[in-house]
Amino acid sequence: MSLNEDKKRQLRKLGHTLKPLVTIGNNGLTDAVYAEFDSTIAHHELIKVKVHADERENRDTMIAELCQRTGSELIQRVGHIALIFRRNPQKPKIHI
Repeated sequence: MSLNEDKKRQLRKLGHTLKPLVTIGNNGLTDAVYAEFDSTIAHHELIKVKVHADERENRDTMIAELCQRTGSELIQRVGHIALIFRRNPQKPKIHI
């Protein structure tokens, strides 16, 4: 799934007021994090994820691995917060 820049801009606008719903703690990407992420993004389609990692490279790696493994797309990352999108094929909520 590859979104063009106009669609990403629209999603960033929608995600501006969202609060982080999933947190990746000091243990990193565990099976529990993946399960929570899958259920949350299936329901909301667009969510913010907070990553607790000191180094920028570690945060980028965790976010990239999460998106790759779950079939999601990173829309934006600012500091420790990532805005991630994955369309729900059965019940799409966001029309872009």
